[in-house]
Amino acid sequence: MIPYVLLVPTFAIIVIFIYWPAVYSFKMSFYRISPFGNRMIYTGLRNFGRLFQSSEYIHSIKVTAIYVGFSVLLTVFTAFFIALLLNLKVPGTPVYKALIFIPYAISPAISGTLWTFLLNPVVGHVNYFLSKTFGISVDWLTSKPYALYALILASVWKVVPFDTIFYLAGIQDVPDDLLEAATLDGASSWTKTWRIVFPLLSPITFYLVIMNIISFMFSSFAIIDVMTSGGPGDYTTTMIYRLYLDAFSFQKTGIASAESVILFGIMAVVTFVYFYFGERKVHYQ
Repeated sequence: MIPYVLLVPTFAIIVIFIYWPAVYSFKMSFYRISPFGNRMIYTGLRNFGRLFQSSEYIHSIKVTAIYVGFSVLLTVFTAFFIALLLNLKVPGTPVYKALIFIPYAISPAISGTLWTFLLNPVVGHVNYFLSKTFGISVDWLTSKPYALYALILASVWKVVPFDTIFYLAGIQDVPDDLLEAATLDGASSWTKTWRIVFPLLSPITFYLVIMNIISFMFSSFAIIDVMTSGGPGDYTTTMIYRLYLDAFSFQKTGIASAESVILFGIMAVVTFVYFYFGERKVHYQ
C-alpha cells in the first residue's frame, strides 16, 4: 500500500499538467470562444477545416517539413562522422568529447541567444569571418533564405551531441573480426564504413531519426522564438510556432487547440512507425 501512496504526487502532477491539458485541448478543438470570451460555441470539425483552408497554416506545414527533414539528415550524418573521428583515439580525445558534448547541456533558449550573437550582421563572429575571408556580409536572421539556414544550423549544433553519444557507443561495439576480415579482402576504409559499420548501426540510426523528428518538431520553439520569431514574415514559422502565435498572440483558442490535436496525431503516427516497423525493418546485430 505504501508504494502506491508514494506514487500519488507523481500521478497527480502527470494528470494535472499533462493528461488534463491534453483532454481539454481535444475538447476545445471542437469549439470557438465568443468575441467577448463569455461563452463557448460548438463548431464540430470546422476548426480543422479552417486550418487546411488557411494558406498560413499550409505554409507552416511546408516550413516544418523542410526544417525537420534537413535538420534530421544533417544531424544524423554529422553525428556519425564525428563519432568516427572520436573513435580514432588520438591524443586529447577525452577533451574533444567534452567540448563536443557541451552544446547538448545548453538549453534551446540559450542556444538561440548564442547563435543570435554569432550571426549578428554587424558584430557577429560569423559575418566577421566571412567579411575578412570572402568580403561578404549576410543578414542571417532577417532575410530569405538565410533565416531558415540559420535555424537549421543552430538546431543541428544543439542536437548533434546527443546523436554522437549513441553512434560512438555503437561504433565501439562493432566486432573487430568483421573489420579485420574486410581489410584482408582488400576493402578500403570508405567501404568498411558504409558497407559494414553504418549498416550495423541501423537500429541506432532508426531510433535517432525518430527522436530527432520529435525534437525538431517541438523543442525547436525556443530557438525559433529567440532567433527569428517566425520571420522574416512567416518564412520560418513552423507548426509549433504557428500554434503559439494563434494561441497567445491572436487568441484563437479553438484553432490553436485543433493545431495541437494535429501535432498529437503526427507524433502518434511517428511513434506507431517506430514501434511497429522498428523490430521488422531494421537489421540488428
